[in-house]
Amino acid sequence: MATAQNLRPAFSFSLASFHNSSTLTSKSHLSLKTPNLSGFFGPKFPRISNLQTLSPTISRRQLVLPAVSGIWDALTGGNSPREAVMAIRRGMLLFRQGDVLGSLLEFDKAIELDPRQKAYLWQRGLSLYYLARFEEGAEQFRLDVAKNPNDTEESIWCFLCEAQIYGVDEARRRFLEVGRDPRPVMRQAYDMFKDGGDPEELATAFSGGQENEYFYASLYAGLYYESQREEDGAKRHIVAASQSIYGQRSDDYMASLSKVHCRCRNWEST
Repeated sequence: MATAQNLRPAFSFSLASFHNSSTLTSKSHLSLKTPNLSGFFGPKFPRISNLQTLSPTISRRQLVLPAVSGIWDALTGGNSPREAVMAIRRGMLLFRQGDVLGSLLEFDKAIELDPRQKAYLWQRGLSLYYLARFEEGAEQFRLDVAKNPNDTEESIWCFLCEAQIYGVDEARRRFLEVGRDPRPVMRQAYDMFKDGGDPEELATAFSGGQENEYFYASLYAGLYYESQREEDGAKRHIVAASQSIYGQRSDDYMASLSKVHCRCRNWEST
């Protein structure tokens, strides 16, 4: 997903995968829970409670305070941008803990505090996906890609949302083309979603690779199966991603996502 640019007129996050980040030590006092939702494959999603195995840290994308936002504060004397950043942090923490609805409310609060955030709030798109609010999720990812036309993962997540709305063929017709991803695993995943392909080939190609590559290959192989409404394949690969060394030990936001995905689908992930 996208890399923050210093002169953007909003707070933003570094979107490069596989990066370390600082630990978020503050704990949220919110207790919002996700309601039961209709699943992709028939059964309803269970109520999501806090997942003790999820690491309460921010990862993948680090918070950046652009100079423009600092100037804005100086001119207006307002604290809304800073409060918006804190709302995003709380939302990310709540998502990691499995409170998807609570995370969305925090992300929406951030937009209310600082509307400039919306075009960069990829985390909100992920929460919308797991709440089955696919049209809003697709809109969020399209906004993000418009700001960063080189974001492979947001292009894929837009496809995932639109596949649930329009079906795979129409979602592929609407597919957002982006620049070349430097990561081989994501280049292959991107081609598979864009043009069609075999998720087993993706998983096999990186089965003996680095831990992060195996995780991402398994995650996106499973997500591809989900877009095709093939639950068995989706479950097999996403559970494998969540149980992998990277899935269990990394503070990557997507490692937490793999666990949240399993909980939303009522799959055993640990």
